Amino acid sequence: MTGPLAAEMERLLTQAFAPSHLAVINDSARHHGHAGDDGSGESHFTVEIESAAFAGVSRLQRQRMVNRALGDIPGQRVHALAIRARAPGE
Repeated sequence: MTGPLAAEMERLLTQAFAPSHLAVINDSARHHGHAGDDGSGESHFTVEIESAAFAGVSRLQRQRMVNRALGDIPGQRVHALAIRARAPGE
């Protein structure tokens, strides 16, 4: 079951990047009781995304692109976000 925040992240990333692969993985259960666990069950995520938009773009710039597409989610509505962004064929 996907929570509302994960669904919003999927929608924003799909609109921004038209990915050939997208997985928004909720890691919150692994961090229960740790710093940043707000009890919502949606505090820690991993995003795996593959898109042609990342071709020829540095790893740092890819992360910035993803963070920008997610607006106020990283750092404000989500405590931790791991990003694995790649171009097709990588």
